[in-house]
Amino acid sequence: MQIWVDADACPNPIKEILFRAAERAQVAVTLVANQWLRTPPSRFVRALQVPGGIDVADSEIVQRTAAGDLVVTQDIPLAALVLAKGALALNPRGELYTPDTIAQRLSMRNFMDELRGTGVDTGGPAAFHPRDRQAFANQLDRWLAQRRAG
Repeated sequence: MQIWVDADACPNPIKEILFRAAERAQVAVTLVANQWLRTPPSRFVRALQVPGGIDVADSEIVQRTAAGDLVVTQDIPLAALVLAKGALALNPRGELYTPDTIAQRLSMRNFMDELRGTGVDTGGPAAFHPRDRQAFANQLDRWLAQRRAG
């Protein structure tokens, strides 16, 4: 089992949490992005650069993800695809996507896209707060504990 990170939009504080967790738990963390990423020297952390283009990084993550892996992403369609493969999907704000919640999340995302397409200003995401970082770290610790127990 390993952790895949949709790294183009992943906040730096979340990457730092993942880097520390990789060393502590000795779990592989792979950041996937269409740009070069700096990673710490570690045998557990690596970056995979993919060509630019829409959903290229997402496709690479889906292709490489296996059941039991953890995927860190804000991308709801990507979360749905990896859930279908038996992986877990975790938002950088600490929200765990589940098979029970993903359909509703996809519907809301599509609805908001339609609103934006008609010119409605739906605003952007809320600012990233320390409580988001803590919620993410808590969910990551739960996954790591289940991995150790299993």
